[in-house]
Amino acid sequence: MQADIRPSSDLRNHYNDISRQCKESKEPVIITVNGRGDTAIMALQTYKQMEAELELYRTLAEAEDDVRNGRVMPIDNTFASLRSMLNGEENV
Repeated sequence: MQADIRPSSDLRNHYNDISRQCKESKEPVIITVNGRGDTAIMALQTYKQMEAELELYRTLAEAEDDVRNGRVMPIDNTFASLRSMLNGEENV
């Protein structure tokens, strides 16, 4: 990920250009204040995709933790349990 770095004055004076750049490149733009990185700006679609990917990574990490700690059951048991729930059986 190669971010473009621009001064905060560009955000005020060239917002439309920065917005277009973020959408087209799908890369963030770093805004600096007094020469130091201050804020990252990205297209909303890119942000939403990043959020979805992070949620997937969290879910996968939880699943790996379950496997590591023995919180698993045979797939046949899982399907039997699901069938019971779908059929409205109470003692699952």
